[in-house]
Amino acid sequence: MSGDKVTKALLFLSSLTILLLSAGIVLSLTGGAIPAFREYGFSFITSTVWNPTSGSEEYGALPFIAGTVITSLLALLLCIPMAFSTSLFIAEYFRGTRTAGILRSLVDMLAGIPSIVYGFWGFYALRPLLISTGLTDQGFGIFTASLVLAIMIVPYATSLSTEIIAMVPSELKEAAYSLGATRREVIFRVIIPSARSGIVASFILALGRALGETMAVTMLIGNANIIPKGLFSPGNTMASVIANQFGEADGLKLSALIAIGLLLFAITALVNAAGKFIIRRFA
Repeated sequence: MSGDKVTKALLFLSSLTILLLSAGIVLSLTGGAIPAFREYGFSFITSTVWNPTSGSEEYGALPFIAGTVITSLLALLLCIPMAFSTSLFIAEYFRGTRTAGILRSLVDMLAGIPSIVYGFWGFYALRPLLISTGLTDQGFGIFTASLVLAIMIVPYATSLSTEIIAMVPSELKEAAYSLGATRREVIFRVIIPSARSGIVASFILALGRALGETMAVTMLIGNANIIPKGLFSPGNTMASVIANQFGEADGLKLSALIAIGLLLFAITALVNAAGKFIIRRFA
């Protein structure tokens, strides 16, 4: 067998392995979630009740879906201006300078910090600061969790956006400058349109990380099984309720938690699909 055929076979086996692993995850989650959906049907998704009391068990995923969506989208809104500005600073305004090199190293370092470290920082530093402002009594809530999530995903989105912006051909920028364009015009009429799809992709990947974040959110969101009534009220996310209750769950409650995991998988898949559509549409 020739080297090309061996390489082709190895690549095919690798791709098939990933496909089988993905199918296995979906099938195992679906199998575990069936009892909950059989018991509650579609109302499992729309119900706001989470009552694990034996004899009157009732489980609904809506509070956790709402908490996940709100914290992730708020984190993304906070992330976009910071990450976009920093990536332009590194890749364009101060490209090749020592300042940009130091800042890029710091961004890469922050992107590799474990999430639980951010959780500890939020608990011992950010939470007391918010309490001191009088905005919240406990320091736990949707805003606290979202702010820490935003700080977590900013380095991730910045690193990816910086790479994309740096890949814009210098010939395009030089041509614009030769026609008398200012730096601002080059950025908004040349660089951003050229790197638009990649920048969008970086923020979608950052959103995907925020959707599945567990420990930092668990430490800061308040872990209340209710739909949040405001930015400073406590809540719960799909990942945090699983982390908090999976160890002691069995029977129908275990199935409900697995069903929440399946829904989180589906939401993440939908976000990625929407991201691909946006990239194709605006590329």
